[in-house]
Amino acid sequence: MTADAEQDKLIELMQDMPIGMLTTFGPDGPRSVPMARQEVEPSAELWFITARDTAHVRALQSEPTVALTFSARDAWVALRGRAAVVEDQAKLEELWTTFAEAWMPEGPEDPNAVLLRVDVEQGEYWDTPGGKVASLISLAKTKLTGETYDAEHGTVRPG
Repeated sequence: MTADAEQDKLIELMQDMPIGMLTTFGPDGPRSVPMARQEVEPSAELWFITARDTAHVRALQSEPTVALTFSARDAWVALRGRAAVVEDQAKLEELWTTFAEAWMPEGPEDPNAVLLRVDVEQGEYWDTPGGKVASLISLAKTKLTGETYDAEHGTVRPG
């Protein structure tokens, strides 16, 4: 696959993965929290809505490197990038959802609501096209023949 095709594949897989685990690497060491992805930009930006007064936002002040993992029934994505807190009220209102409102009932006007943008530096994906049946067949094949599991794997370095 070409680099563009790999990136398109990763973005396509992420459409069915709205929730991921964000890992920060602040002074207290690695810490992971679930985050709802608001948007995946083809330019390799991911957007999240978060609260300003959280441990993960504080961790980013000392170390902006983050890792993100997403999974679905038959696909997995792992990303590495740099995160930044973004103060942009118009973008916050554009990305606001009822899901975000469950965490911040005052809405996008909540002074604690802020955007988190992750600029992806590298991504990997594993996809088992065909879903559960194809996965079971590949697993059986592995057991019978000793060959490795059939999964499509790709690495993406946007840029």
